[in-house]
Amino acid sequence: MALHFERSEYADRLTRLTEKMRADKLDALLIFAQESMYWLTGYDTFGYCFFQTLIVKADGAMTLLTRSADLRQARHTSTVENIVVWVDRVNADPTLDLKNLLSDMDLLGARIGVEYDTHGMTGRVARLLDNQLATFGQISDASYLVSTLRLVKSPAEIAYARRAAELADDALDAALPLIKAGGDEAEILAAMQGAVFLGGGDYPANEFIIGSGTDALLCRYKAGRRKLDATDQLTLEWAGAAAHYHAAMMRTVIVGEPSPRHRELHKACLETITAIEEVLHPGQTFGDVFDTHARILDERGLSRHRLNACGYSLGARFSPSWMEHQMFHFGNPQEILPDMTLFVHMIIMDSDSGAAMTLGHTYLTTEGDPQPLSRHTLELIQR
Repeated sequence: MALHFERSEYADRLTRLTEKMRADKLDALLIFAQESMYWLTGYDTFGYCFFQTLIVKADGAMTLLTRSADLRQARHTSTVENIVVWVDRVNADPTLDLKNLLSDMDLLGARIGVEYDTHGMTGRVARLLDNQLATFGQISDASYLVSTLRLVKSPAEIAYARRAAELADDALDAALPLIKAGGDEAEILAAMQGAVFLGGGDYPANEFIIGSGTDALLCRYKAGRRKLDATDQLTLEWAGAAAHYHAAMMRTVIVGEPSPRHRELHKACLETITAIEEVLHPGQTFGDVFDTHARILDERGLSRHRLNACGYSLGARFSPSWMEHQMFHFGNPQEILPDMTLFVHMIIMDSDSGAAMTLGHTYLTTEGDPQPLSRHTLELIQR
């Protein structure tokens, strides 16, 4: 069986979940987020693009409802023993199969939480589900129950995060010799992703971001490649991934002589991250981190060029995003706790001058100072 953790760790996670369910007065939880299923049982698939759900009862009993294509996947990669298959057919409504299964599990009239806020739940599925369960029991939104439990990482999870960070460093090492006048974005991207694969890593939960010239001001992946000019800027955001655990990094690399504006923006980024390291401690909040980011950049006249978030929690994630729910944005009351893996990024996109500057890497929080998981410094990279 392809499990990445000891069975005792999965058992501990289930205990924590059921304790929280009982505290929230839930008789059952319908898990639709693939990362929640993976964290709880090891179940590893991209089959969540179709309907599937893991039913967890407050007594710890679990049943997976999925398609036939994922039956063997679940048996091979998870601790789930009870697997029920719904049948693909014209006008199939697997939520009806789910309601019948819940009835067989003696959950009629029960208090049932649902993970609505996930890419494993489409709007159509949500409407069908609500229609089927409207009179079946007491339904509530429990989207953040499991994701909150996942914020603090176990020692075994931290080991995967550290390995993911090593792979992210390897990816940057592979890219740097190729970043030069005439360098091809396609070769750079291939080298970075190849370094992760060669190190035994996984596909990331979203595409690596690469953009040069005017595209360096974009914060998302887009199709199309170009070759670097003698004077250029290249923005990269990528992550190492090990057993689906991610450690992200971000850099804007300057080809040729950096402009005064590039140096100014890098200095602002570096000062801000250094200040955030003083805030990334237990007792502070995610909102405090964002406030530090906003205060320093706004004092430097960069309010129009910064973003409204400066990072987020990372962990085991599946497409289309490696971000966990909790982000560094205004007013977020989530407390910073030891053993969180948090990606701090600075993104300044000055459309007036055409200059881009980004900087960031992943930290492990401790009882004291945060530990950068990258071996690379935050100095400006010039090629």
